[in-house]
Amino acid sequence: MSSPALQPRTRVSRLAQEAVDKARLSVVPRVRSRAPRVPFVTLVSLVLVAGIVGLLLFNTSMQQASFAASSLQSEADTLAAREQTLRMELDELRNPQRVAQAAQSMGMVIPAAPVFLDLATGKTSGVRTPATRENAIQLLPPAPVIPAVLAPEPTIVEVPPTTETTTETPAAGEQPADAKLPGTGKNKQGNKQGKNRNR
Repeated sequence: MSSPALQPRTRVSRLAQEAVDKARLSVVPRVRSRAPRVPFVTLVSLVLVAGIVGLLLFNTSMQQASFAASSLQSEADTLAAREQTLRMELDELRNPQRVAQAAQSMGMVIPAAPVFLDLATGKTSGVRTPATRENAIQLLPPAPVIPAVLAPEPTIVEVPPTTETTTETPAAGEQPADAKLPGTGKNKQGNKQGKNRNR
C-alpha cells in the first residue's frame, strides 16, 4: 500500500507534466490562400462595359423615339390643318346662298309667293303663281345706277400731226456741215462755198 503522503506528490508531478506538455504545444497559423484577382477584375470590367453599352442603347432608343414622336406630331399638325381647310371648304360649299346662286345659274327660279304643304293632311296652302325671272326673289341686290353727272360722255380731242425734222448724222470721221473749223470763225459749209467761188 502506498502511503497518503505520496499521493499529493504524484498528483503534483502529473500536473507539472501536463503543464509542460501543454507548453510545448504551439498553434500553427492557418495559411491564407490568395484568391486570383484576374477573374474578379474581368467580371467588374464586363459589368462596366455591359452597363455602358446598355446606357448607349437606351439613349439611342430614346432619341429615336423622340424623333419619331416629333415627326408624328408634325404630321398630325399638318393633317389637322388640312382637316380644318377641308371643313372650311365644305362649309363654304354648304352655304345656302351659294347653293341658291348655283341653282339660279342652272335656271331655277325662287318663287315670290311660296306654297306650303301640310304633311298630315296632304293639302297645300297659299296662292299658286308661276315663278318667272321678273317676279323671282333676287339673292344679290342689283347694281346701283350711276347718275349721268358722275358718268359723263368721253370727250375726243384731235391733235394735228407734227412735222418731223430729219437730221442727217455724219459718217464716222466726218464733221457736221455747220461745224466750225478750228482757228477760224467760219463753218465748214461756208468754207466750201468760198472755195467754189474762187474756182
